[in-house]
Amino acid sequence: MARTPRITIIGGGIGGLAAARALLMQGVEATVYEQASRISEFGAGVVMTPNAMKALRGLGVEDAVQAVAFTPSAHVARSWRSGRAIDTAPLDGYRVHFGADLCTVHRGDLQEVLRQAVGDEHIRLGARCVFVSSDAADARARFEDGREIEADAIVGADGIHSVVRTELFGAENPRFTGNICWRGLVETRRLPAGLAPPEFTLWLGPNGHVVHYYVRRGELLNWVAITEADAWTEESWSREGDMAEVKHTYARWNERLLALFDASERCYKWALYDREPLAQWGKDRVTLLGDSAHAMLPYLAQGAAQSIEDGCVLASQIKRTPEELASALRRYERLRIPRTRRIQLGARARGKHNHLPSAWARFWRDTRLALRRLVAPKATMHQAEWIYSYDVAQAD
Repeated sequence: MARTPRITIIGGGIGGLAAARALLMQGVEATVYEQASRISEFGAGVVMTPNAMKALRGLGVEDAVQAVAFTPSAHVARSWRSGRAIDTAPLDGYRVHFGADLCTVHRGDLQEVLRQAVGDEHIRLGARCVFVSSDAADARARFEDGREIEADAIVGADGIHSVVRTELFGAENPRFTGNICWRGLVETRRLPAGLAPPEFTLWLGPNGHVVHYYVRRGELLNWVAITEADAWTEESWSREGDMAEVKHTYARWNERLLALFDASERCYKWALYDREPLAQWGKDRVTLLGDSAHAMLPYLAQGAAQSIEDGCVLASQIKRTPEELASALRRYERLRIPRTRRIQLGARARGKHNHLPSAWARFWRDTRLALRRLVAPKATMHQAEWIYSYDVAQAD
């Protein structure tokens, strides 16, 4: 009987934990190495579209995620100034049409569900990877504290500044997209009554947009405000922003948005980066997963979803030929690259569609949305049926 392969996953974010869970369910030995001292609850909201929820179902955690999530009633696009509803897409038929609901969840809650599913015995904390190498026989990783490990394969799930990606393909700076972002979480009890209906709301304006939706069973409202900027000097998920700057930037926007900002005690600010799609993700017994492979803009709400899909497909391919890991990794890449590339480029295009600077261009965009809704009243807002209908269980 062939030995069970040992897979090392660099990075304990959503993608790394999902991959570990998927591998363990297939009977493959998997260990996650995370540079932080704990799996943090820090973060904001994340959208789990139907394709992501189906992948979570395959990981056996769909019910646990739904228990800590929120299910919006509709996706509503509003005019930045008047608040007029430009487009309304009902979400209540998603389970029938796509096979799963659309949920919104706090990133920390999702990570905690996945952490518990993986088990702490398969997670090593305080392990900052500094070097990876591989050949036809095995793979090796070295950590900042001097530890060295060998594995049958290594998966780089270590984010947009991936050390594993750099070791594979050389240094490459992420691309600043010309967009900066503020995000905040507000306790629902702090909101004026009726301010935010139980919807996923998108405010479309000149050179920017704002989204907000509930998370943590409706106890918190997550908001994200994106605007265009000429330059940025750092990237951080944890830099605290200035609410006065947010209010100044959006001072001419709808008063309901300003009331939401007034209810917010703090916010965080960061820049949006992505990378060009890669033609290949790995070499020998090393591959990439999630943002390290295909960092994408958030405009199609697929960053976390695609990481989870990656982990499921990776595990299925390793299970298929555990004795030929390099071949399994290349099959995984061939299955995933076309889909993630299309979503990466689609998210870029959606950002331009959301930020039209001309009032005339916005008028025609809004008119097209209204006409499309008349023709197809149950269509998704972003023409994302091809994304949502995907079932990772059928990926082979």
